[in-house]
Amino acid sequence: MTENKIEFEIRQAEVEDVPEILALIKALAEYEHLSDEVVATEELLEITLFGVNSPAEVQIAYDKEQVLGFSLYFRTFSTFLGRPGIYLEDLYVRESARGKGVGEALLQVTAKRTREIGGGRLEWSVLSWNEPAIKFYQKMGAAPLDEWTMFRVTGKELNELAGE
Repeated sequence: MTENKIEFEIRQAEVEDVPEILALIKALAEYEHLSDEVVATEELLEITLFGVNSPAEVQIAYDKEQVLGFSLYFRTFSTFLGRPGIYLEDLYVRESARGKGVGEALLQVTAKRTREIGGGRLEWSVLSWNEPAIKFYQKMGAAPLDEWTMFRVTGKELNELAGE
């Protein structure tokens, strides 16, 4: 173990963690310069993350004093592999805990979860300007998919596409 590692644990989040999860989501949005896009509330997260048929799972990293970070992910399916996978929606570690093994451990837990479900791949997106994250992920063995372009439809455009 290197000197900069710290003692912490990771566990599946519980409904009582919702205020901390929302705080981490807001901190991530601030880091990514996307704070104005956060519309999630504690009430909404309680329903969507811990209600019946929740589409996502959350892992929390913590030490004796505070929550250090989280990973939030959901199942996907690859038609080419014929197997499920996991999409890592968010991985965030508080600045004070970065470089101390927390992000690596959260990513490893998510990879283990992918294997537990018989998954064939774990994937995620990174903002193009986020060099620290890109370097971290490459160090962990991930490779960018330059040949793919992600598309998104939200808000008014989503409603129009749905014929509403």
